[in-house]
Amino acid sequence: MVLMAGHNKWSKIKRQKAAADKKKGKIWARLSRDIAVAAREGGGDPDMNASLSQAIEKAKEENMPKDNIERAIKRGTGELEGQDYEDALYEGYAPHGVAVLIEALTDNTNRTVADLRHIFDKAGGSLGKSGSVSYLFERKGRFIIPAAGLDELELFELVVEAGAEDLEQMEDRFVVTTPVEVFDTVEAALKASDIELEEAKLAYLPTTTVAPEADAARRVKDFLATLEDQQDVQELYTTLDEEAVPESEPA
Repeated sequence: MVLMAGHNKWSKIKRQKAAADKKKGKIWARLSRDIAVAAREGGGDPDMNASLSQAIEKAKEENMPKDNIERAIKRGTGELEGQDYEDALYEGYAPHGVAVLIEALTDNTNRTVADLRHIFDKAGGSLGKSGSVSYLFERKGRFIIPAAGLDELELFELVVEAGAEDLEQMEDRFVVTTPVEVFDTVEAALKASDIELEEAKLAYLPTTTVAPEADAARRVKDFLATLEDQQDVQELYTTLDEEAVPESEPA
């Protein structure tokens, strides 16, 4: 099997990972929603619910109090009253023709749509209808693995045998891309080999990218940062070529 060269640059992954909110209260609010949704969908026992276990682990990494975690689980299982959150996918164009897919988690879709539309309109972009940009992305499994102590060839052989289609080393991490249907198989193979997973998720990867000139790319980046700060936004996927964005502001 020959792996195709990856088009998702590490800078893009770093940007997505850096999308976490700076205010701890907001981080905890998002983590609480993640825990509640996982508990609602798979039950309140983390030993029997991998998604819940992962959400709790992330909460602990952010020093979220145990009581907050337990309340979030009980809201998810219905033992406590609380908001009913649902997943939503929004599509649109940022300024300069950059496509954007937004994964959101919301208890009020009308509010979320209004907030997102305001952000798009203010920046000169447009929030579109379902299908308006999703055709520019592919749904893939993605694993981010710390490279320390791993042999690239051995990892390559392991993930290819499990069905992965791409392996790249980006700085001090490996990035493995898989078809959706073999995501669980690859994850099981990695865990069986006691390989640490920094991230394991399904993501939307662009099939093409847009490279605006430097000032325009910087404005798009600022727009994306504003979107990331919206309380319901969980993940952003874009066709922006991160290499077009200047490393720093001009003097």
